[in-house]
Amino acid sequence: MQILDGTAVAAHIKEQLKHEAEALKARGLNAPHLAAILVGNNPASEAYVGSKVRTCAELGFDSTLLRFDVSISEKELIHHIQQLNDDNAVNGILVQLPLPPHISPDAIINSISPDKDVDGFHPTSQGKMLLGQQTFLPATPYGILMMLEHYKIDIAGMHCVVIGRSNIVGTPMSVLLSRNGNPGNATVTLCHSRTKNLKDFTLNADIIVAAIGRPRFVTADMVRPGTVIIDVGINRIDDAARKSGSRLVGDVDFDNVAPLCSYITPVPKGVGPMTICGLMKNTIAAAKLQAGMID
Repeated sequence: MQILDGTAVAAHIKEQLKHEAEALKARGLNAPHLAAILVGNNPASEAYVGSKVRTCAELGFDSTLLRFDVSISEKELIHHIQQLNDDNAVNGILVQLPLPPHISPDAIINSISPDKDVDGFHPTSQGKMLLGQQTFLPATPYGILMMLEHYKIDIAGMHCVVIGRSNIVGTPMSVLLSRNGNPGNATVTLCHSRTKNLKDFTLNADIIVAAIGRPRFVTADMVRPGTVIIDVGINRIDDAARKSGSRLVGDVDFDNVAPLCSYITPVPKGVGPMTICGLMKNTIAAAKLQAGMID
């Protein structure tokens, strides 16, 4: 069993991105600039956005964090996004989810310019991805592809079971794993909370991508020896032994499943750091696109 170390892979990719940013500036161009929008003060969202802003500084990118009270209206928020769309100094825009109930995520995502959609959530980005055209890929699936490539895990011809069908991870992951590329050419089964006899599918999988948002959902009896496990879940559970009173676990029962696997991602320090790499790769691609360096 080998651990797929997202932190180590991310460090390698960040070095490459840092050099790319330096090369842009050496050509007289501005540093890539990411604008992040945070609505309210959800602790998890605060942590995620903070990590993205810190990574920008680490790579030599510029960043802007716009904070808004939870009471902001949908119309007001869209107005601020339009201002960022029109700002030539801003290359990428991300709106941290979830949003308050009175704001439609679809309306907000749709208001972001496709040329600045570094989260890869806009319908234009998702449509191009489905057609195999060049576009911004959703950050988490993009990060997973980079991890598979780094560890030279050849998935061609393998059976991959994706558990979870969100537009952020599960559905795009199923498309990207099956595309004619590298990594790619897997045969993919997309499962979800309504799938009957889920265990029958997972026991026939060479790769399992767990992205259902339920702690320790994938158990040892669902996994055959030699399976590659990609755990996307980030779930906080109570743990009286910890000073904080809680800890993070994935969607996979790591302790019991790991001995069966050929490769497995831990939680934390697995997929999480790769998601940020996906976002940063998209941001520098957006900067090049807007500078006319990419068609």
